[in-house]
Amino acid sequence: ALERLPYQISTYVPSLLAALTLVLGAYLTALLARWLIYRIFKGRTIDKFLRQSGVAFLVDPSGRLRATRLVAESVYWCLLLSGVLLGLNVFGTDLTTRIVQGFLFLLPKLLIAGLILLGGAWLGQYLGRGMLVWVVNENVSSPRRLAAAVRIVIMFVAVVVAADQLDFARSVFLAAFIILVGGAVLAVSLA
Repeated sequence: ALERLPYQISTYVPSLLAALTLVLGAYLTALLARWLIYRIFKGRTIDKFLRQSGVAFLVDPSGRLRATRLVAESVYWCLLLSGVLLGLNVFGTDLTTRIVQGFLFLLPKLLIAGLILLGGAWLGQYLGRGMLVWVVNENVSSPRRLAAAVRIVIMFVAVVVAADQLDFARSVFLAAFIILVGGAVLAVSLA
C-alpha cells in the first residue's frame, strides 16, 4: 500500500485540484449570474401571466413567486450543476464519464417529465375548479369530493405519462392505469 501511495497521489491529486477549481469557479459564476439577474431582470409581465394562469399558486401556494426569482434560481442551479459535471469529467475514468453521459441523456427527459407534471397539475386545478362550479350550479351533492376526484384523476394521468417518458416502471404504471380506468368504467356502467 505504501509503495502504491505516491502513484495514487501523483495520479489523482492534480485531477482533484482541477475538479475543485472548476466547481469553485462554477459556484462563483453562478453567484455572480444570480446577482446580475436580480439587478437587471424585471419580469412584471411574466409575473402577471404566472398569477393569471395559476402557475404561480401551483409552484408557490403563498403566491410570492416572482419571475425574477424563478429565472435567477434556475440559472444559478444550472451553472452550479454544470460545474459539478465538469469537475466529475476531469477525472476521465470510465465511471465518471458514464455518470456525466447518463445525466446528460436523462436531463431532457427530466425536463419534459417536469413540464408534464406541471401541466397536469395546472390542468387538474383548472378542470377541478370547473367541475366544482358545474356541480354547485347543478345542485349535486358533495361538490368538493367530485372536484378533488377530477384533480386526482388528472394528476394520476400526468404521473403515468411522466413515468412513461422517463422509462420508469413503465409496465407497473400502465397496468395500474388500465386497472383503475377499467374499474371506473365498470363502476359507472353498473351504476
